[in-house]
Parts: sequence; structure tokens; C-alpha cells
Amino acid sequence: MDTLWQYQFRIILLGDSTVGKSSLLKRFTDGVYSDVADPTVGVDFYARSLDIEPGVKIKLQLWDTAGQERFRSITTSYYRNSVGGLLVFDLTNRKTFDHVREWHREVSEHILPHHMVYILIGHKSDLSRDRKVTRDEAEQLAAEIGIRYVETSAKCNSNVERAFELLTRDIYELMKMGEISTRDGWDGVKSGLTAKVLYPAEEEAEREKSCNC
Repeated sequence: MDTLWQYQFRIILLGDSTVGKSSLLKRFTDGVYSDVADPTVGVDFYARSLDIEPGVKIKLQLWDTAGQERFRSITTSYYRNSVGGLLVFDLTNRKTFDHVREWHREVSEHILPHHMVYILIGHKSDLSRDRKVTRDEAEQLAAEIGIRYVETSAKCNSNVERAFELLTRDIYELMKMGEISTRDGWDGVKSGLTAKVLYPAEEEAEREKSCNC
């Protein structure tokens, strides 16, 4: 039986083939790493829950998309129904970094007039000797797009949990601010049976004060 959750976020992983999207998801959801990974065909599905704050459990529906061009018509259908996206590139492969803007533009245009919350992921940080993209370059790109940047390694289990948690928290905070909400016919965000009434951070603090008097 599924554990009760307050909200469900659908998150999609985006990026070229071989950047390690599947290994990131397997590390995050199953706690395992494998050197051998078959290319994703179309879309694969994973799930995990995060306790984002006391009394608030977020269920993450995680969609692993194929990076190959021939599967693009399949994966684009998942863009509109996702609230968050991890833009993943391989730190040892310059071309995958150069393609990040294309991925961001394609998805952003496809989901208009709505928006997606992104985080940029430089993956395979354990392969420091083979690095082809500097941290400064990646941080500059993230700043230009207006998103966070995190370097991860599924092999060493470095920053994997942090990357997914940061994205989840960003989405949740935007919900509290009223910038993201559930919509009929949209699967990006769903409310559970025990959904919490959300207030902006300042209002939440004031309510807590008034309750403690």
C-alpha cells in the first residue's frame, strides 16, 4: 500500500543519451549503482517520496527520457505533464553540455504558456581527470537560464539526494507562493488525500506566532 502523501510532483530528466540519467534515478530511488546500463527506450518510470518538512510528504513521479533523436516524439508528450525538470549533462562530454540550451528551449517552448522548474546537473563528477566542462562555465550557464546548478556522481553517491531535494523544495516553495497550483487535466502536481493548506513563508511564520501566544 502506498504511503499517504500530501502532494505528488511529476519530474522529468532531460539530456543527451549516455549522460547518466538512468543511473542517477536508480541511485536516488533504489540506492544502487551499475556500470552497465541499457539505453532508455522511450520513457522509464521511477518513484520515491521525500519528507520536505514536518507533516509534508511529497511523492515524486520520476520520468527518465531517452536522449536519442528517434525517441523525441515519444518523450515530448511527457513535457506538458511535468512540473520539474533535471537538465543533465556529462562533465566529461562537451557536446552534452553544449546541447543543454537546446533541451531547455525545446521543453520551455513546448509547455507554453506554462513553465517548468529546472535544475542543471553536471553528472559524473567522480571522473575529474576526464573533465571537459569547468564549474565556472556550468554555473554561468545556470545563471543565464536562471536555475540552480549541482554536480553529481551516481557512482560515488555524491549530491544525488541533494539535487532531487533542491528541485522538490523549489517547486514546493513556488506552490506556497501561489505560482504553481494543481490544474484540471494536468498531472504535474496532484493533491493527496491529506493535502496541506499552503501559505507563503512570511504568512506561515506569522500564523505560528499567533498559535504560540
